[in-house]
Amino acid sequence: MKKTVRDVDVAGKKVLVRCDFNVPMKDGEITDDFRIVSALPTIKYLIENNACVILMSHMGKPKGEPKPELSLAPVAKRLEELLGQEVKFSSCPTVVCDHIREVAAGLKPGEVMLLENTRYRAEETKSEEPFTGELASLGELFVNDAFGTAHRDHSSTAGLARYLPTVSGFLIEKEVKFLGDAVESPERPFVAIMGGAKVGDKIPVIENLMKKVDSIIIGGGMTYTFFKSMGYEIGKSILDEESIDLAKELLAKAEAAGVKILLPVDTVCAKEFDNDSEKAVFDADKIPADWMGMDIGPKTVELYAKAIAEAKTIVWNGPMGVFEMPNFAEGTKAVAKALADSDAVTVIGGGDSAAAVEQFGFKDKMTHVSTGGGASMEFLEGKELPGIACIEEK
Repeated sequence: MKKTVRDVDVAGKKVLVRCDFNVPMKDGEITDDFRIVSALPTIKYLIENNACVILMSHMGKPKGEPKPELSLAPVAKRLEELLGQEVKFSSCPTVVCDHIREVAAGLKPGEVMLLENTRYRAEETKSEEPFTGELASLGELFVNDAFGTAHRDHSSTAGLARYLPTVSGFLIEKEVKFLGDAVESPERPFVAIMGGAKVGDKIPVIENLMKKVDSIIIGGGMTYTFFKSMGYEIGKSILDEESIDLAKELLAKAEAAGVKILLPVDTVCAKEFDNDSEKAVFDADKIPADWMGMDIGPKTVELYAKAIAEAKTIVWNGPMGVFEMPNFAEGTKAVAKALADSDAVTVIGGGDSAAAVEQFGFKDKMTHVSTGGGASMEFLEGKELPGIACIEEK
């Protein structure tokens, strides 16, 4: 068991907290504050227990240089609204400077400051000096609560654990509990739903889950690579050419392991990759040469909804089709609704799946929606995540 903020005395201490405030922005405004809200339980606990709170996060990919459009200033403003108190913020191009050191040193118990985008420094993504040491010099304790970057060994994630006592926040605790319990001790039947475009990206996850699940539902762009491996015509559908043989091997491995792989029996196709394109439904093995698959079809929706209704634990990672286009979003929406109506433990693995349940209004009906797409993928793959490995054991 990993230590959490509950296991240490934080009163009067300068506590560095790595959050994941990498939120979507449009015209300088935050369009979805889910990740900020997810960090609040840890921040509020520290405030209530008289810690001097120093928050850190990255935003986007400024590639080691200050970019005003990727400043965390809008996050500081939103945090003030959510916490109902001042969040001290100064846009320092080097993240740590004399002014920041002064503000940090002067923090009183219960006060909060936010550092500028950690990726303004090139050393951040390589976990290099002098940046890691500069960050560490600001605090006495490190709390990692950024599950979205737990699969990265960066200065502000695993790097700080080389300098400071390190515990997890409540968000990482929650993520590890839900993802861990789902994979290691699931109530059965245990169903994994895998979508998205590239089979190659999901192979390690599918292979790891195959040892644990009762069935795997396949959707999204990777469907057509499986179809190709089965000798079907896929027309102009997306194809992960390098993974055709891998897809074939996976089907054989699943059969040998007694794991049921459910593939679409029909598919919604379009003439062009366009929301307004002409569309039609074809059986899986009858896609015309000049059409492309864009979503799962109505018979598949029925098949998948039945499998979901019978499940007791469900992990979902990846949409069923091009859900960003309203005319090809029905399959993803139907799967999200089936999960919402289910009495199973439903764990959504971040990324597009999290965006989909949010978009269709089903987020509150899920047992757990992960804040980290890439991190949850690597966790489901069975990998050790640097940002979690560095947390001290109880």
